[in-house]
Amino acid sequence: MLRIVSGRIALGRIALCVGLSLALGLALGVVPFSPARAANWWEKTFWMSGPRYDRIMPACDYPAALDRIIANFRTKEFRFWNSDLRIVGFEDIKETAVMPWAAQSIPRRFCSGTAVINDGARHPIYYSIAEDTGFASFGDWGVNFCVVGLDRNWAYNPNCRAARP
Repeated sequence: MLRIVSGRIALGRIALCVGLSLALGLALGVVPFSPARAANWWEKTFWMSGPRYDRIMPACDYPAALDRIIANFRTKEFRFWNSDLRIVGFEDIKETAVMPWAAQSIPRRFCSGTAVINDGARHPIYYSIAEDTGFASFGDWGVNFCVVGLDRNWAYNPNCRAARP
């Protein structure tokens, strides 16, 4: 739509929007599309390096990993469930899988065993030790676990199936 205002030709708002849309479309059509490339030095310098896993995870019976499970179980039971249950030991610890998924996923070691509870009960336990999943994901390994029968919030339900590979 054209209007004559004070002897000059002015474009209406619709014509202006159409013109800008065409210009943007033409500009994007001219930009060459290139395949994805690796990050350059600038990108890598500022914490945009992407996943770089060393695939170094502790073994299933590593004492520090088992201590973490004991401490986290105690905290969860005391703080959220007002319970005095504690894990006092482990039996029959074995590795069930290592990195069962795609190559670019976070390296994990899946383990299982029996948790001995301070009330004398024994419960199956499933846990995974994963690379770079520690506090704030900074270069540490982390542990996720589930004790069958004591997964009170059903986070890994049923029977801790979601904690297994």
